[in-house]
Amino acid sequence: MSLLELFLVAVGLSMDAFAVSVCKGLALKNIRLGDSAAVGLWFGGFQALMPLIGYFLGTSFEKYVTPVDHWVAFALLAAIGVNMIREALSKDDGDDEADGSLAFKTMLMLSIATSIDALAVGITFAFLQVHIFAAVCFIGATTFALSMAGVKAGSVFGARYKARAELAGGAVLILLGLKILLDHLGAF
Repeated sequence: MSLLELFLVAVGLSMDAFAVSVCKGLALKNIRLGDSAAVGLWFGGFQALMPLIGYFLGTSFEKYVTPVDHWVAFALLAAIGVNMIREALSKDDGDDEADGSLAFKTMLMLSIATSIDALAVGITFAFLQVHIFAAVCFIGATTFALSMAGVKAGSVFGARYKARAELAGGAVLILLGLKILLDHLGAF
């Protein structure tokens, strides 16, 4: 996987966390750098941890999945992308996530919810021979930066870009899954 492809995966995976960070920015009364950093650490940390867990799960079952790994990668990335697009197009405006709490339980649940897709991507990394430690660091750092920016954006611009961010992230993951499938089938 090239650096550009890894960057696109990192940005795609970060879009859920970015969208929730925008909501946090809307709800927080006085945005402080520490609050933005806390949100970034929670989301970035989980976005790094989940692909690592997925990678080790994927390598455990590698011999069974290798013959169809390209289809698995495509299916997982496409499903995640379609789900992100579906959520972006839903009528739900995300008000349930727009509380300003940075409490442990709240942030833990949000971090898990926004990083489940990263677990599935980690499984695909096992089949793509990705250098996992570099990949998870890159994904974590990207999510950290975008989450911090999301808190600030939420406080400045409001929720106007939340759906667009999820749409873009979903489209990137679907296209990347399609590229992986077509590469393996010899189309490129």
